[in-house]
Amino acid sequence: MNAAPIGEIDALLCQAGVDYMIVGSMASTYYGPPRTTQDVDVVVELDEASASRLLASIDRDRFYVAEVAAREAVARRGQFNLVDLRTGWKIDLIVRRDRPFSVEEFSRRQRAVVEGVEVFMATAEDTVLSKLEWALMSESDRQVGDAAAVLTVASNRIDNAYLDRWAEVLGIAKLLSEARSRAGHAG
Repeated sequence: MNAAPIGEIDALLCQAGVDYMIVGSMASTYYGPPRTTQDVDVVVELDEASASRLLASIDRDRFYVAEVAAREAVARRGQFNLVDLRTGWKIDLIVRRDRPFSVEEFSRRQRAVVEGVEVFMATAEDTVLSKLEWALMSESDRQVGDAAAVLTVASNRIDNAYLDRWAEVLGIAKLLSEARSRAGHAG
């Protein structure tokens, strides 16, 4: 499998002045055991102006992007994707939601080194919470497993009070309990 185009994604977003953080499977793999994936989920802060800068800076020989879908995603705070034409990797760009958890999650992002590139990454706690939210929406047991794996590997660094507070607010306390049980600790 080809390596994810992490350096290119970072350079593209930084060049356009777009703040971001890597989330999803790439984040859970960073904090937990490796997991095969061919996509990178990236939360971005985009408005019309920054979206225009980003879209203008994309090398269309390297990345495919549906410009109309991108502009619609910015308007409705949804998501759109880039496809790396050289490697087949899909980069999902998710416009940061305007809700208290998403604002706090984004403000807590941390610097991390992935594939030799310093990037912005969601914290371990926020990765767990996001995975559990996806599990609730999609009824995906794999998401609960990913959350449990992060809890297992990062257990000595986890802020359990933060997890408990947001799990209650997000309506995922039962899923957090399940992930903790799988990880072998009660929090």
